[in-house]
Amino acid sequence: MSDFDLVIKGGTVVTASDTFRSDIAIKEGEIAALGHNLGSANREIDADGMLVLPGGIDAHCHIEQESSTKLMTADDFYSGSVSAAFGGNTTFIPFAAQHRGQSLRDVVKTAHDRAGPKSVIDFAFHLIISDPTENVLGQELPALIMEGYSSFKVYMTYEMLKIDDHQMLDVLSLARRYGAMTMVHAENNDVINWLSERLVTRGYTAPKYHAVSHNPIAESEASRRAIDLARLADAKLLIVHVSAPEAAHAILNARNQGLPIYGETCPQYLFLTADDLDRDGMEGAKFCCSPPPRDKAGQEAIWRGLTNGTFQVFSSDHAPYRYDETGKFSAGPNPTFKKIANGVPGIETRMPLLFSEGVGKGRLSLNEFVALTSTNAAKIYGLHPRKGAIAIGSDADIAIWDPNWKRTISQSMIHDNMDYTPYEGMEVTGWPRTVINQGRIVIEDETLQVERGSGQFLERKTETPTPAAPSDDAPLGPRYTFGADLM
Repeated sequence: MSDFDLVIKGGTVVTASDTFRSDIAIKEGEIAALGHNLGSANREIDADGMLVLPGGIDAHCHIEQESSTKLMTADDFYSGSVSAAFGGNTTFIPFAAQHRGQSLRDVVKTAHDRAGPKSVIDFAFHLIISDPTENVLGQELPALIMEGYSSFKVYMTYEMLKIDDHQMLDVLSLARRYGAMTMVHAENNDVINWLSERLVTRGYTAPKYHAVSHNPIAESEASRRAIDLARLADAKLLIVHVSAPEAAHAILNARNQGLPIYGETCPQYLFLTADDLDRDGMEGAKFCCSPPPRDKAGQEAIWRGLTNGTFQVFSSDHAPYRYDETGKFSAGPNPTFKKIANGVPGIETRMPLLFSEGVGKGRLSLNEFVALTSTNAAKIYGLHPRKGAIAIGSDADIAIWDPNWKRTISQSMIHDNMDYTPYEGMEVTGWPRTVINQGRIVIEDETLQVERGSGQFLERKTETPTPAAPSDDAPLGPRYTFGADLM
C-alpha cells in the first residue's frame, strides 16, 4: 500500500516568504509532507525544472452575476471556473450581489444554486450590499458573517448600487464589530455624472470619452473619503481595482500611518491604457471598465504600488460582457459611452501576465508574485493557512509552473465564454502546466481532468469580534480617538 496519494518530485517550491527545493507529498487532499525521499505514492509528478507554487486565488471576479440593469455576465460558474483553473487558480471568490429590495439570504441561495453544480475549483462569495436596510444590518448580515461570509463590497458610484456616507458608516461599523472586511468601489458618482452630462450634451459619445468622464479625481477623492470614513469607524477597508496614482498614494499614506487599509489592483491597469478606448469604430468598447485604464505614467505608478506596500492583492476583476448585443451592445449597436456595459475579461490571463511582465522583467520577485496572487488574499479574506500556502496541513492547492513556456495570448486559447480578450497578441513567458486543487489534478496536458461541480464552497474565518460598545450615555474621552466606541 502506498504512503501517499501523490508526490510532486524535484521542483522548486516558492511561497510568499521562501524558495527551496523539495518534494511534496499529498494525502487525502492535504499536504502531508515536505522533504526528500518521502516514500511511495499512487502517482508521481516529475517537476524538475518547474516552479511549484500555491494555487492562485482570484479574489475579485464577476461570475454568473446580474448587473443592476439585469445584464448577465457571459461566464457561468462552469466556464468561469474552468478558465480560472487553466490560468493557475485553485480558488476564486465571486460576488453574491444584492440589488435593492432583495433579501441577502435569497441572494446567497441563488449564488449557491448557480455555483455548486458547476464550479470545478473551490469557491467562496463576497456579498455586495446595495440596500443596507434595518433588517439587513440588524439580522441578515451579522448572521451571514458568522456563517463564513466574512467580506462584502459597497459602491460609491452606479445609481442603482451606490450607498451614501451615512450608510457606509453603518456598514463599516458593523464590519468592525464582527471582524469582517469591507471592500469599496471608490469613485465619486457626482463627478462622473457631471462630466458625462457635459460630454454627451456636446456630442462626445465615443468609447474613449468613458475614460474622460471617469477622471482620476473622481477616484482619488472617493478613495480619500472612504479611508476617512474607515478611520472614523476604526474599521478595516480594502479599496478595489485601483487605477489612479493619487488614489494609490492615498492608500500608501494611510498604511504608513498604521491604518488597516488595503489596496487591490488588476491587469487592466498594468497592460492597457486610455488609448485602447480610442481604437477605430466601436473597438474601444472592448476596453471600457470602471475605473478605466489610465496613461503610461499611471501604469508605472501602479507597478510601483505592487512593490512599495500600496497593494496587497492582484485580482482580475473579470467582468465578461461579450462584444455583441448580449454584452457591450445590449443598449444598441452604437451606444454612447454611458450605455456600454462596463467590464473586461481576464481571469485566465491574470497570473501569466503578472508572472511574465513582473517576475520575468525583474519588477517582482517570485515570492512577491506568490503573495500578490495567492497568499495575501488568503490572509485578508480568512482562508489562510488552508489556502495560499505550501505547508503541512494546508490544502493541496498547487500550480506547477513552466517558467520558460512562451505563449501568445489569443481568444482561441482562452477557456472563458467570451468572444475577445483585451490582451490579444501579447506574448508571455511562464504558464502553469499542472493545476491541483485539494489533491485533485484539475489541469494536466492542457486538458481539464475533473467534472463540473467538483469544487467545494469555503466558509471563511473572521477576526475576533470587537467587544460590545458602551452605552450611548457613556462619557467621551481619549479612547474615542476615531469614534470607534460610538459604533
